[in-house]
Amino acid sequence: GLDPAGPCFEGTPPLVRLDPSDASFVDIIHSNAAHFPAIGLGMYNTTGHLDFYPNGGSVMPGCTNLIAEPKQNDFEAVIAEATAIGGCHHSRSHEFYCASILYPDGFLGYPCEKYDLLKAGECFPCPKEGCPMMGHYADQFPAKLERVNQKYFLNTAADAPFATWRQKVFIKLSGAKKMRGDINLVFHDREGNTKEYEVASGVLSQDQVYTKYLDVEINPKNTKKIEFLWNKAVFSLLWARLGAETVNITHGED
Repeated sequence: GLDPAGPCFEGTPPLVRLDPSDASFVDIIHSNAAHFPAIGLGMYNTTGHLDFYPNGGSVMPGCTNLIAEPKQNDFEAVIAEATAIGGCHHSRSHEFYCASILYPDGFLGYPCEKYDLLKAGECFPCPKEGCPMMGHYADQFPAKLERVNQKYFLNTAADAPFATWRQKVFIKLSGAKKMRGDINLVFHDREGNTKEYEVASGVLSQDQVYTKYLDVEINPKNTKKIEFLWNKAVFSLLWARLGAETVNITHGED
């Protein structure tokens, strides 16, 4: 089910909508789901054996952030407006599925009650039974038929091929007690591609451990090096004395 239809189907009995009884395995990607009064083309409620909610399941990065608000009661007019505004979000579901064929480990879904918990890092890492992959390889999850009504959340990149790998970063500083600046990590792959991510910004102190969850667009299996980068725009004598005591990066069990 690639963003199964929401209007006229949300909240209806299983007889008239997609549900786990319709096939031996029902696999769902929600990409434009929204609750009333916001209008989305997709269904928000779980409706399969595995229900994936990339980026929360409603608004996709790389598309406009607007979700239509109903301005009239005419159903056809509401759907037309939602299609014009939400079409990009709605279409991401099949784009994600296609991308997952080429990136079989780039769309890991984490079991979570809601998206805010994923963003806070509370759903990382995977539980002992593992996590399913959104898209083409979802059927390889051993517990695929045992988690009905469980929502799986993940983040994707804004642009094709959309794959990301969630990593947890710990940085402990040393040297100066306190100063202002930025800490970034730059990931390099073997083809020369780079992606830079901010870990901390503002007042930095050696007394604090900086933790950040990153959804990195560089495949860990293809990572050549990870560069620890200070903000070069800061001029201070203390800056030269500030260093990193430890930098730990966790991906899965590695």
